[in-house]
Amino acid sequence: MNQDLNYYYLIHQEISSLLLYQSIFDDEVGKFFLEVLDLISLRNKQSIDINCVQAYSRWFRSLASQGMSWQDYLVTRILIDDNPFSQQVQHSPLKHLPQPLIEATQHDLRILNNLYNLPLEAISQWVKEAANLSFIPFVGQFENKDQTFLHQADSWENCLQELAEHYGHYGTGIFAQYKALKWQNTELVGISEPDGITLAEIVGYEHQKETLIKNTEILLSGYSALNILLYGSRGSGKSSLVKGLLNEYYSQGLRLIEVNKSQLSNLPVIVDELRNVAQKFIVFVDDLSFEEDNDNFKALKVVLEGNVTAKAQNVVVYATSNRRHLIREYFEDRPRPKDADEIHHWDTVQEKLSFSDRFGLTLTFQPANQDTYLEIVHHLASQIDLKIDKGELEFKAKQWATKHNGRSGRTARQFIDFFQGELAIRNYTI
Repeated sequence: MNQDLNYYYLIHQEISSLLLYQSIFDDEVGKFFLEVLDLISLRNKQSIDINCVQAYSRWFRSLASQGMSWQDYLVTRILIDDNPFSQQVQHSPLKHLPQPLIEATQHDLRILNNLYNLPLEAISQWVKEAANLSFIPFVGQFENKDQTFLHQADSWENCLQELAEHYGHYGTGIFAQYKALKWQNTELVGISEPDGITLAEIVGYEHQKETLIKNTEILLSGYSALNILLYGSRGSGKSSLVKGLLNEYYSQGLRLIEVNKSQLSNLPVIVDELRNVAQKFIVFVDDLSFEEDNDNFKALKVVLEGNVTAKAQNVVVYATSNRRHLIREYFEDRPRPKDADEIHHWDTVQEKLSFSDRFGLTLTFQPANQDTYLEIVHHLASQIDLKIDKGELEFKAKQWATKHNGRSGRTARQFIDFFQGELAIRNYTI
């Protein structure tokens, strides 16, 4: 046991000596683990230390709440860690990084590799000794879910190239944890369960889809892509197309930032925050329209047209709207022959009406006719292998459109979802 405790002190000291990866212990699991180690070091041979046992319990519970093994936890935290090495290696080849930075990374990886190989039975035994318990605390090992290169490597010090490629491909920090984010108050917040819709699910607007895909691939290739306004009738799949792009191209470094139109005044700040990040970003604004003299309108105008600051090459704005003219115009806005009227009032009106032209592309989504609507219905039905006569499906789909929201992609999706559930209940009760 003395040898075990000596090994514990070595581990404790090594963790304290981490140079770049200290922040992997900043979350709940990591903090509880460090608390366990700290309390073990304060062991009292004369009495039972309940605090140490409780800290161990909290650490185990935090792992259990995530269904994660200790090994998975360490690997996951390393792969998303935002530190000088993971930041710089996204922009420069490994061979061009300063040698002290490489050596510091290898130093930390060796320590973390030792932690990875640390048996949980050893920690449990340390707690027993430190707390003077008559039993060994429960040891439960969750299975490793992932099999990344770190799981498979014998020595993490020799994995620098694979680690560099991972950071370059997936990014670090919040951009490695989430593929979709939103601007909330004054910061980016990850969306843990983004819409999983795929481009293959969306039919009926092939030209618009093709143009949007091509522009997004230009963005991913590092060239100047255009900001796009998706304009048209409600339920035509405008928002779904943008979300589908994320699911199609996430593995190629695409991320989506959802910005509510009420927070567009923050758009220049958001773009500046993304400017030097290695990933490519779609800033997604849904249901866009403005009132007169709206500060949000002015902020978006700056991002679309630019100012003294150079355009961010890794950011585009994709906005959807049901209005071709994004700024509301009233009859009273039109010039009347009064002495007090602005002399060039029509110029002001035209500036408002032409705001949508500031987008590089405008894709128009016309209302779905019956043929398009039924095409979407059949496509969605085939994707879930819905067993039903074609004539009955079309009859019910047309009935649904008449009684509900008219013909559109959204209506087709709502009909298929409801009809699938209805069939399932019917078959279950038979």
